[in-house]
Amino acid sequence: MGEQRYGRERERMVAEQLVKRGIADPAVLEAMRSVPRHLFVDEALRDRAYGDHPLPIGEAQTISQPFMVARMTELLRLTGGEKVLEIGTGSGYQAAVLSRLAARVCTIERIPKLAARARQTLESIGASNVWVRAADGTMGWADEAPFDRIVVAAGGPSVPPPLVDQLAEGGRLVMPVGPEDAQRLKILDKQGGQTRESEDSSCVFVKLIGKYAWEA
Repeated sequence: MGEQRYGRERERMVAEQLVKRGIADPAVLEAMRSVPRHLFVDEALRDRAYGDHPLPIGEAQTISQPFMVARMTELLRLTGGEKVLEIGTGSGYQAAVLSRLAARVCTIERIPKLAARARQTLESIGASNVWVRAADGTMGWADEAPFDRIVVAAGGPSVPPPLVDQLAEGGRLVMPVGPEDAQRLKILDKQGGQTRESEDSSCVFVKLIGKYAWEA
């Protein structure tokens, strides 16, 4: 499939999977339209890269469904100047989308092989404002804290306390929370040192593994 056809596939993805389902933020739609999702999956799966589903990326991990990437990104309410922490780099696709919408993106992947591959792909598309670290994401990234926004691309039983601590005043965190087979997107807003919780849609993500989540 040539680049022109991939471009048409992206346009169709945005129109049919995102706009029709209520994704309305023009900046999010433009980011989803511009990031070459097919480069973040194995070559054998590239003809399915813009389909309405997650795809395997190896190591029992997945690249999330386009709609879920867009919805979580929209919930972050990015305005362009934020420092964002992402937990669960995976392929690097979500970080690439975030890189078009935020000033700086710090992303953590617990599996070194995936972290290295994501770093390479992000560099290949010129995402120079993304920093990738291989570590336990439930511990956050203390050296870079505080973060204006935090997004967790894996489901856990609760929000890890270090992430709440590393969320800046006035910041927002979005994470799938619940049992292993059924979560809901939880939104935390920090004001006056306190967090206010709300919920969005139901979802199913791979398990968040780490000290403050599920065991491997």
